[in-house]
Order: sequence, then structure tokens, then C-alpha cells
Amino acid sequence: MTRSRVSLLSALALLLPLTPLALGGQASAAAPGPAAGRAVPPAPAPLAVVNPGFEQGAAGWRFTPGTGVATNYPHGASRLAYLDAGPGMKVSQTVTATGRGTYDISAWIATGGPNGRYVARVNGTVAAALTLPSATNYRRYTLSRITLAPGDILEIAFESGDGWVNADDVMVSPASPADPRISSSDPKIVEMFDWSKRKANSWVHLPGTQGPLNVDENHTGGSGTGTYAASYWAGYANRSGYYSRDTAHQLAGAGVLALNAENRTMLRSFAASATPEHKYYPAWALNFDAKTYLSIDYRGPENFVREVPATFELVQKAEEAYRWSGDRSYLDDPVLWNFYRHATDEFVTLHDGLKDNGAVKVAEGTGHGIFQGTASYNEQSGEPLAEAGDAIGSQYQAYLAMASLARAKGDRALADRYGAKARDLKAYFNSTWSGTGSGADMVRGYTTDGRALTGWGKENSWFMPMKQILDPGPRREAYLDYIDQQASGPGRPDNIEALTYLPDTFFRNDRADTGWKWMKDVYDHKDIQHVNTKQGTNGDYPEVSFTLLGQTVEGLLGVAPDAPAHALSTLSRLPSGMDWLQIDDLRIGDSAFSLRHDGKTRSSLTHTSGTCSYAWEARFPGTYPTLKVDGVARPARTKVIDGVTYTYVTPVVAPGRTVTVETG
Repeated sequence: MTRSRVSLLSALALLLPLTPLALGGQASAAAPGPAAGRAVPPAPAPLAVVNPGFEQGAAGWRFTPGTGVATNYPHGASRLAYLDAGPGMKVSQTVTATGRGTYDISAWIATGGPNGRYVARVNGTVAAALTLPSATNYRRYTLSRITLAPGDILEIAFESGDGWVNADDVMVSPASPADPRISSSDPKIVEMFDWSKRKANSWVHLPGTQGPLNVDENHTGGSGTGTYAASYWAGYANRSGYYSRDTAHQLAGAGVLALNAENRTMLRSFAASATPEHKYYPAWALNFDAKTYLSIDYRGPENFVREVPATFELVQKAEEAYRWSGDRSYLDDPVLWNFYRHATDEFVTLHDGLKDNGAVKVAEGTGHGIFQGTASYNEQSGEPLAEAGDAIGSQYQAYLAMASLARAKGDRALADRYGAKARDLKAYFNSTWSGTGSGADMVRGYTTDGRALTGWGKENSWFMPMKQILDPGPRREAYLDYIDQQASGPGRPDNIEALTYLPDTFFRNDRADTGWKWMKDVYDHKDIQHVNTKQGTNGDYPEVSFTLLGQTVEGLLGVAPDAPAHALSTLSRLPSGMDWLQIDDLRIGDSAFSLRHDGKTRSSLTHTSGTCSYAWEARFPGTYPTLKVDGVARPARTKVIDGVTYTYVTPVVAPGRTVTVETG
């Protein structure tokens, strides 16, 4: 018997209500608890699929002979749709659009042979279609950027091929506000970026629809339904939530897609969860309603998963989201602002007590596992860590972010105070905490009984240079060599999501070739089954696609946005063999840009749309007395950033204008 066919469900299933369950929705990002006053019902989604997981049997779908609903091999919950092998069979649903929009339609599909089809038709005409390969394990397929007007009829169809086809868990996503495009002399980055943006966008939830809550590997049907907020998947694909660690790492990629509303909703929900009762730890994961803690990770206010680096990373990433979007709520919303202050003050004080760090404070874990508070993201080491390299590095960046946010808010005294805290922590780290070792002798953590740990610690190793708490110089360079050697050999992590940090680590330390090497490594392993088999392939782990987007823009193209100041800086980090790289429809605030680097000596920026001129800091490694701006030599300035000297000019780029800067 194949996996495809078991008996049809009882006709009683047809009597169940036809509840739309497309995954999406809009909800308040408040912490769990009773609402004040009468709740305002959320607006319904403009596009909703009936019975997307086939849990209501045949409801909402049409089945030709040789197809049906079965229970033997579901992707999620307990049921799936199947098509037998052979020509002419189809499972389909038609949906009438109630609004105007562009959508992605995703589904999990497994096949016993090639040439099945996954198709979207609009008013009878094919709008997008995929021919399915033979793949007996479920993979997630997406039909991208399907544009609908009110009254349009969308047909979603699974069509038979040479082997059986199983389909499950259809999801509707709004197409991202930005549609960035890459072109290059290197076809690999073009292929990688196109795959990544389509895959990343497929994880975005459509606000206003209903979806299951508290889905995990032990509760595949969840614990009921809720209205999903503007959010995206950040964590295992078989759980109905987003995680603080994943959200932090995916935020830049979401910024590239201009998912500013989603970033704000998710960050605010974590901020609201960091209560005094939780000792200012944010919840580890929330459901997509942006207010209910994911039950697999939350058992009570003193018994929930919490890891020290996440608290600090969320502060850093809120500052970065502010720079991408220009959204003043990152400064003015008291929920967010209070979180930044508590995370960089009371949180540190409450969780510093196991090790004497002299004049500085260092937030610590308990050494007793993730449900009691752990110091490191490396959950597999089993080491009883009090302090860890990834936590102290993240604390340093949180101080810098707090200084930046305070400066933007106009509080110079607060900004100066946090700038000093960052400098003091970095000086302490480099003079005392990490010792004088190099490579394998670098200190990467301390146990609860005060022992210094060296050697390979995965996250608590590579986070230290990634967070730039290590002083530049031979010691840091030797440690970067050690990280690359370990990750390339005996210390290679089994889980792909750990490897996704390595491009960031090397790009931020001026090692473009190594950063690009690790981007290609992650991408080339996308079709391999994840170590958590219920998650799917590596490529169906959301962090993979989001991080490749961010690493293309912030890493290879060296873009640092500053929408509030109507400014950006760029730095070519093209690796050896990549002659040129260009991005179109790069969104920063309410403006769009095209940026091209030719090697490391020539950059062009076009301000394609927007209302305000932008100041462009065009940086080039090395020292030059002048740079050419549109062919005219101009006096240039230099600055040293993390040990590297750059030459730059800052032309103003008005909407509709192109400016080219080159070294000679």
C-alpha cells in the first residue's frame, strides 16, 4: 500500500462547520491576560482558504475520482489530501477575493513520483504553477506573487502525476511590500537570492484570518484557534509560533522585504512579555496571535525556556528595525522603551551574582538548563555555564543599541551613560574576562563554580567576534581562523540554523571570502533533511532563507540603513571572483534604491522613489586623498571602524537621481 490512499473519511465530516483556517491574522501584541474594555473584533482577511489542513474532511474542496482525504501520512494534525498515480486527477478549491492584493500560496506536498502539479489559476487562467519532483518526504512549495482584484476567482489545485501526491497545510501569505531583485556576474548569488526571497515570504502570515494555537510535535492539532497577527514564522516549521532567537536573526532579512509591520509586532510582543514576574526575561516563543505564549516552551512564570542572549539581542534588533523602517514607535511606544531600559539595567542586576566581575555587571544563567535560564544559545553542550561568550557579546551590543536609541530620542545624558557602559564592558572583556589566549585558548565562558572554559563552544565561540566585543588585532584574527577550522571540520554543528550565523561572523570582521563560503555552504545544504525530521528539509527552516537575504544586503553589499536620518552607508564586500553585484527595489523607510558595486572600487546608488533626499556615505577600504563623484574628484575623509581604515564621501542623492562614486 502506498502512503497516499486509505479510506475516505466518513461523510459526517461534511457536516462540520466550514471555518476558514488560512494562517494569518491581526491581534494586539499584549501579554496574556484579560483585555481592558471591550475587544474590537479584528478585520477579516481579504483571502481565506476553507479547511486548509483537511481536518474537516472534504469541506471546501473538490475531489475527482482517485482522490480523497486520508489519515495515514499527514504533514500536520491528523489528515491530508491524496491523489493516486495517473493522469487527470485533481483536488481543488476556489476562493473569491474580497480585496485587492498580491499573495503567496504555500502547501506541504509529498510525492511518490514526478510530474504532479501544484497550480494557481485566476479566473481560469494559470497565474503560477510548479511541476513537482519525486520526494516522499514533505516539502513546502510556494506559488508566488499572485495578484487579485475584488471578485477574482482563485483556484488552488493539486494535480496528479506519475506517482501518488499528498498535500496538506495550505497557507496564504501577503506578498511582501518590497520585491528586491539581484543581478550579478556570479549566477550563484542570483539563484540564491531569488530562492531566499520567495521562501522567506512564504512564511509571512496574512493578518485577519484564523489559525491553530500551540501546535508542536506532541500536539499536532494544537489547542484551539486564534486570530493571527502580522507576523512570520521564526522557529521550527512544525510549531505554531515565533522564537526570540530566530526572530532576532531573521529581522534583517525581513527588513530587506520591508516586513516592517511584522518586525514591530513581533518585537513588541516579546517586549510586553518581559515582566517583573518573569524577572525581565521575555517569553522564549509566542503563538502567531502575538499574545499567547507557546505552550511547549512555557509552563508558568518560573518555569519557561529562557536564554540570556535573547534578551539583549531583542534590544539590538529593535534599534536595527528602527533604522530600517524609520518608525518612531520604537522610541515612543512605552512598552518597547520600558523593555529596553529594563533589559539593560534591572535584568542585568537581577541576573548577576555568581561571578565577581569587578566594576562591571554581566548577566548570568543558572547553569541548570533552558527552563531555569541558561547563559548560552548552545543548548547541546551540557556545560553548567554562568557566563557565556554569546551572552556577554549580546549584552555589549544591547548597550550600544540603547545609547543609539537614547540619542535618537534626544536624551544625550542617557546615551552617554550607555555608551560608557558599552566601552567599560568591552574593556573588561578584553583585559580580564576572556584572558590573553588566542585560538583554542580563548576564554568563551565561565561555569557556575568559576572555571574558565576554552576550546570550541559553537554559539558561545562565534558570537564573540560576531558581536564585535573582541578587540581587533592578531588575537581576533587567530580566533576567526579557529572558528572557521572547527566549523569546517570536527566541530561542525548538525543543525543548519547554527551555521546560518557564520556568514554574519565573517562579514562583520572583514572576511568577505569566508562569509561567502558559508553562505554557499548553507544554501547548498537546503534540500537535505533537517536533523529534526518533523521540521522538514533544511531549506524549510525559516531562518535559512531570511538570513541569506540579510547577508546578501548587509554582508555582501555592506548596506547600513538609517531611515530616521534619511541616510545610508555602503561598503562593497564582494568576494574573490564576483566582479559586480546589484540590487533593485531596496527599501529603506519610504524610499527605494538600486545599488551596484563593481569590485571594491566603484559604487552607484539610484534613488528610485521617495520623498526626501538621502545622504549616502559611500565607503571604500583603504586610504585615498580624493574620491570621484560622478567623475569629479572630491576631497575624501577617512575613519577607522573596528580596526579597519575606510575612505568615504557623503553625496546627497535626491529622488530620481543616480550618483556614482569610485576610487580613481
